[in-house]
Amino acid sequence: MSSASFPVVFWELIRTPFRHVDLIWGIVPLYFGWILNELTAKKANFRTALQTGFALVWSGAHWGYQQVYSRPFWMVKINLLNNLFAVNVCVTIGVILVGALAIVCALRKKFPPGCSFLGHTRFSNYFMIAIFPIQANYLQWSWKRVTAILLFAIPIWLVVHYGLKPWRK
Repeated sequence: MSSASFPVVFWELIRTPFRHVDLIWGIVPLYFGWILNELTAKKANFRTALQTGFALVWSGAHWGYQQVYSRPFWMVKINLLNNLFAVNVCVTIGVILVGALAIVCALRKKFPPGCSFLGHTRFSNYFMIAIFPIQANYLQWSWKRVTAILLFAIPIWLVVHYGLKPWRK
């Protein structure tokens, strides 16, 4: 596996949602939310927990829709029965559950012990955007894609963090 190919793999992950009209309504709110989150305070609070929860539930709902309704009816039954515990389904369910927990914490204005991470939205938005085309079944899960996502996490965060710093409070 050539390290020179990781930028190509990462670029494929970023551009794929914009090449398919049915993915745009799912990805654009994530980018918008990410920019808004980067302009808010770094400290975890209930407002950021609500933003995190919304982004996670939005992504999970879109992925669930793509997994169930983007295929002919006869294929949905076969796909769900054969792939009930596939990575995509497990990730979708997990993302929706974590998102719902973040929303509940935000509305109750109380984080359970060890759950204050739900108020930190920055990395969750990056990962939702990066795995979006995989979860929407336009690309397949692979170690090369996972590695590219992890390799670019810190550099992308640094660019966004310092690029938006002049506009942050």
